[in-house]
Amino acid sequence: MMFFILAAALIALGTADDVHVFTDSNFASEVAKHDVVLVEFYAPWCGHCKRLAPEYEKAAAILKKADPPVPLAKVDCTVETDTCSKYGVSGYPTLKIFKKGEFSKEYDGPREAGGIVKTMNKEAGPVSKKLESVKDARDFLEKETVGVIGFFESETSSLAKNFLKVADQLSDLRFAHTLNEKVKEEFKATKEGITLFRPKVLQSKFEEAQVEITATSSSALKSSLQSESLGLCAERTTSNAGTFEKPLVVAYFNVDYTKNPKGTNYWRNRVMKVGKKLRDEGEQIYFAISGLDEMGRELEECGISNTDGDKPFVCAWDSQNKKFKMTEEFSLDSFEQFVRDFLAGKVEPFVKSEPVPESNDEPVKVVVGKNFDEIVNDKEKDVLIEFYAPWCGHCKSLAPKYDDLAKKLENEDSLVIAKMDATANDVPSPYEVRGFPTIYYAPKGSKNSPKKYEGGREVKDFIKYLAKESTDGLKGYDRDGKKKKKDKKTEL
Repeated sequence: MMFFILAAALIALGTADDVHVFTDSNFASEVAKHDVVLVEFYAPWCGHCKRLAPEYEKAAAILKKADPPVPLAKVDCTVETDTCSKYGVSGYPTLKIFKKGEFSKEYDGPREAGGIVKTMNKEAGPVSKKLESVKDARDFLEKETVGVIGFFESETSSLAKNFLKVADQLSDLRFAHTLNEKVKEEFKATKEGITLFRPKVLQSKFEEAQVEITATSSSALKSSLQSESLGLCAERTTSNAGTFEKPLVVAYFNVDYTKNPKGTNYWRNRVMKVGKKLRDEGEQIYFAISGLDEMGRELEECGISNTDGDKPFVCAWDSQNKKFKMTEEFSLDSFEQFVRDFLAGKVEPFVKSEPVPESNDEPVKVVVGKNFDEIVNDKEKDVLIEFYAPWCGHCKSLAPKYDDLAKKLENEDSLVIAKMDATANDVPSPYEVRGFPTIYYAPKGSKNSPKKYEGGREVKDFIKYLAKESTDGLKGYDRDGKKKKKDKKTEL
């Protein structure tokens, strides 16, 4: 029995050891040893980091045996503060890709083992496959994902250089290029150019199977490829969700292009039919499909909890990131009507919110989704608001200081000190919360442009900041944050 317990412990230890540990003292030298390495910057108390850990370890074990091997590493930002500060880490976990000892890019791919492996395998290989024959090209296009081919006279031409630069930046797309005349002849490429090819499984009568890309500069080329690769209705996943423009309408169902491509396209084509009709009418709107298993949590965020049944469920986002749910059962007619009503502003947005507090008399006001506008966007008052997570260690450390601050300023009639649990309530635009705690200051005259608070976390730091920034000044403190002296009555 002891043998099996020891064996299990050794297996677990081996998995954990697959993730390299970098410190302030060895970071530069360790990163320089590898052509490409993925580094996680984390805090031990961070809930998101704890959820990522087993997936990160699984990916590390797989990538250790890849050809070429791709190391995964981690840095504890509560200890290795110099390194984390150098690379601008402000939230956890933050993942960054380093190549040949230098920072390359932010990792914005999936955070589950399979997705990490797929993304990092691509990062380790050539950014674009060189096609030496027609067979190479055909094999490249046989895959069931979008492919991009550059047809060049030379790999040193301006267009080729920009193509390779963009290929390194867009890990979700497959890139290939060729100088071969027979390949160019096969695809009727009579001059330098770039073509995006949709795989057979995604081809539809509602859009072209291949698209000639006319952009030439790297920025324009990147933007064009991102947009065209999504097409009229792409599959939206954890790895590419951030690339979709808004307003966006997403249909959620059992998307499976491996086991059930016909069934998947049955629903996708219905979404595309409505999308094509509205696009032809001049509406600027975007569509996507998503798998319930991978992206279904978004439906809960949209107020849809019961996802039983075979038909799609629908959620939409406007340009302000407000959410709208379709309550009717999916059909061509109900879907089209929902999208038209959504565009016309006839659908009420769904707001994820805790109950509004029955009393809110404490010095720190409690903000939830449903009273955010009433408290934070009050045009008569300046507001300092902390977005926190209940499990966040830094938030727990800040709490008594934040309470003390509010007590010291509770007689300031034109200022509100507030807090919001950002894990249980929607955070509206333009506020962005990527780590905890995140603190914003919203002056009463600039509610659309709140300022992110980047100062110290002691009470005196907050007071000094508010005394300086407050619209009308503070009654109890001068502009330098020093407490005002009370006037003494003159004795007769």
